[in-house]
Amino acid sequence: MKQFVIIGNSAAGIAAAEAIRKADKQSAITIISDEDYPAYCRCLISYYLAGQVLVDKILYRPENFYKENNITLLLNKKVERVDPKKNRLVCVDKAQIPFDALLVATGSSPKFPEVKGIKKENVFGLRTIKNATEIAERLPMTKTACVLGGGLVGLKAAYALSKRNIDTKVIVKSKQVLSQMLDFAAAGFVQRRLVEHGVELVLGQDAVEIIGEGEIKAVKLDSGKAIGCELVVVGKGVKPNIELVKDTGIKINEGIIANNLLQTSIPNIYTAGDVCESFDITVQAPSINALWPVAVEQGRAAGVNIAGGNIIYDGSLGMNALEFFGLAVVSLGMYKVPDKDPSYEELVLDNPKEETYKKIVLKNNVIVGVILVKKISNSGVFLSLMRKKADVSVFKNSLLDDNFGYPAIKDLMPDKERIYV
Repeated sequence: MKQFVIIGNSAAGIAAAEAIRKADKQSAITIISDEDYPAYCRCLISYYLAGQVLVDKILYRPENFYKENNITLLLNKKVERVDPKKNRLVCVDKAQIPFDALLVATGSSPKFPEVKGIKKENVFGLRTIKNATEIAERLPMTKTACVLGGGLVGLKAAYALSKRNIDTKVIVKSKQVLSQMLDFAAAGFVQRRLVEHGVELVLGQDAVEIIGEGEIKAVKLDSGKAIGCELVVVGKGVKPNIELVKDTGIKINEGIIANNLLQTSIPNIYTAGDVCESFDITVQAPSINALWPVAVEQGRAAGVNIAGGNIIYDGSLGMNALEFFGLAVVSLGMYKVPDKDPSYEELVLDNPKEETYKKIVLKNNVIVGVILVKKISNSGVFLSLMRKKADVSVFKNSLLDDNFGYPAIKDLMPDKERIYV
């Protein structure tokens, strides 16, 4: 009987465990997590903080999941390092865990900027249930909160805090929110919706100091202005949790480098999820797409291969779907054209009056990027065309139409390129 070990109890780890158990009913599966909760949906944490859902509603699997699948779950157990030479894990508490095959699905952690006072009490990331619970406990004593960063995590935190009637100010270094997934025009729609619902945006400025002795009093900006607040949430992006594989012979870059079987440079050690650096089908280069559906897809493929299968993982692409105060937005792949590259083309429909925006990025008549604001119903068709790398030249002039979809194009595509959605 083999010993399969998974470090990480979120989307990738659970998907891998399910795939292994489906193929192998006998071998031992151990999942290790440094948290004290069973698997839950990280993407719902902001709704938990907003008071819109309870903890039991964001659990990813039923409570009996581990028992029914004969999985040993080790909570509050932190792995210090991987020892590939001896096929074992060394934990912080000095415990040693042997493995025949290992999946590193350690995810990522919030990036905290090098700002004076960033380690003060009442400065939080928003990555775990514990983070959300700690923030919620401070809200009765909080009138004003500052969110550092205008990315997805930062805006979700701002949404949650505003729903709890906290005066919320988002400090964004760039001139727009969501600068890693939307262009300037699309971001404008999101910004207007946030402001309409009481979220203040401080654009083009950055925090340089968190002021206060013990309790937080204010956040000082590089403009010299100080914003009074009692709580700070940091949403400045994430960093892959690669520390436990450093100096092990496992190749790393920004994340852990994976081949198309999701193997690392050591064949019996696999990786998946936010820590995994694999092929990106839109940029045609290795990248990290720290997204829940990507983690599930990678975890499932890695699990099959760990159990002796041979699934080739073709790669991922950036894809985000979000909603702020009723405004739906989808971003797929590239969101802007590289400068001075004539092989790219942009198709844009901008209708501020109807709060609608569409943008298609093409490279040699293949869709490599999509932004949709408000009218997002055809996003699945665009995603299929991107994955298929279909030549859309025949119906390119119809891509921005409201009625564009599979029925409109099925008869125009060659049989070998037909998509089914």
